[in-house]
Amino acid sequence: MEFPKLKIGEKIASIPIIQGGMAIRLSTAPLAAAVANEGGIGLIAASGMTHDELRYEIKLARHLSKGIVGINIMVAATDFAGIVKTAIDAGIDLVVAGAGFSRDMFALGKESGTPIVPIVSTAKLAKISEKLGASAVIVEGKEAGGHLGTDTSVREIIPEVRKAVKIPAIAAGGVLTGKDIKDLLDMGANGVQLGSRFASSVESNAAPALKEYYLKSKPEDITLIHSPVGLPGRAVRSPFSERVMKGPVPPDKCDACLKACKHNFCIIRALTRAQQGDVETGLVFTGEYMPKIDKILSVKEIFAQLKSEFAAL
Repeated sequence: MEFPKLKIGEKIASIPIIQGGMAIRLSTAPLAAAVANEGGIGLIAASGMTHDELRYEIKLARHLSKGIVGINIMVAATDFAGIVKTAIDAGIDLVVAGAGFSRDMFALGKESGTPIVPIVSTAKLAKISEKLGASAVIVEGKEAGGHLGTDTSVREIIPEVRKAVKIPAIAAGGVLTGKDIKDLLDMGANGVQLGSRFASSVESNAAPALKEYYLKSKPEDITLIHSPVGLPGRAVRSPFSERVMKGPVPPDKCDACLKACKHNFCIIRALTRAQQGDVETGLVFTGEYMPKIDKILSVKEIFAQLKSEFAAL
C-alpha cells in the first residue's frame, strides 16, 4: 500500500504529509526543505520573524529544495497581513493560518493564486472557509500542540468536516505513526499534519536542550496554559508554565506583536527562550503525544519509518 497524493490548489505533494509550522523558529528553512524533499509539504513558521528574515528563510528553502514549501502564521499577529504579502511576493507555495480566523485573509492570496489554508476545529468553520475561498483546511483536534480551538479529538471532527466540504481536509493532532495516518485517511482526511514528530527531528531548529526536554517528557507532564492570544495552549510542564498557571507573568516590555493580547505573559519571548534552549524560563509548546517519542530522527528516517508502517497495513 502506497501513500495517496495530496493536491492543494495546483500544488501536488507525492506524500500527503504537511509538517507543522512550529514557532518561534523551530520550523525554519532546513526543516521545511527536508520535508519538501521527501515529497511532503514543508512549512516555515513565520510568526515572530521580521520581513527580511522571512524572505531569507524562503530563499534558503528554495535553494535547498524544489518541493512544496509554505508558511504558517498566526492570524492573531499584528503584522499578519504584512507577513502574508511578503511571503507571497517571495514566491511561497501556500499559506497556513492558525491561532484565529480572518475572513479577509482569502483575498490576500486570490490575485497571485496562492492557496490559503486555514486551521479549523469545526465542520462549521470548515464550511465557511470553503465558501470564502480556502483551497484546503487543516482540521486540528485536541491532540495538537500549541494553540487549540477545541477539546474534541480530531478523529471525531474529520468525518464531520468530510461531509461538510469538498476541498481537501488535512487532519492534525496526535499523528505519529503510519497507522495513525491510515486511520485518518480512512475517516475521510486527504492528508495529515505532523508537528511533534518533526519538532524533535534532526533538522528542527530547536536547541539540543529543548529536544532533550521533549524526549524526557512524560504523559503527566503535558498540560494546558492560557495563552495571551486568548486560546488555551498545550505545553510541557516547566517552571515557567507552572508560574503562568498560578497567575500572570506580565512582560517588562511589550512589542505589541498581537492584535489583542491578554498580557498575562509575552508568548513570543517565552517561546523564543525555549527554542534557544532555556527550558526553565521558556514556554515549551507540544502535542499531547510527545511523550511517545523516544528518539531524535532525521526527516529522511521519519519518512522511511512512516512509509514502512503504512505499507505494512
